[in-house]
Amino acid sequence: MKQRDIQVLQEMGLTYWQVRKPECFPALEVPVINFPDDCKLLFITEETLTEHDAWLFGRILKSMKITPEQALMLPPSALEQLGQHQLVWCWIAGCTVTAPVGVQALQSAAISTMHTNPAAKKALWQQICSYDN
Repeated sequence: MKQRDIQVLQEMGLTYWQVRKPECFPALEVPVINFPDDCKLLFITEETLTEHDAWLFGRILKSMKITPEQALMLPPSALEQLGQHQLVWCWIAGCTVTAPVGVQALQSAAISTMHTNPAAKKALWQQICSYDN
């Protein structure tokens, strides 16, 4: 299933099931998540974004000169399925995973907590600015 299809299901409130131990099913082919060529940022989070969270996410992307169309969101469990990519950024929010090799990695609190936590926004901004040097 394509990542866009998974995102549509999540936005509709439908659960997408994933096999955790594919080695138990030798005939099962593990899907690879391929990114569009124009995708620049991978946003990794366990939470579902509310409208208010999506607004803040869009504002942060705008400050990075990235459009929402150039960003994809994945849960941490999907990282092992990454295929070839042209990513520049990987933003990990509210969870602990390792970013793909060769990207500019950002680590922050969950985006839902950033609305009332200026220190978390400042820390994220400082990380973004550190890559400009």
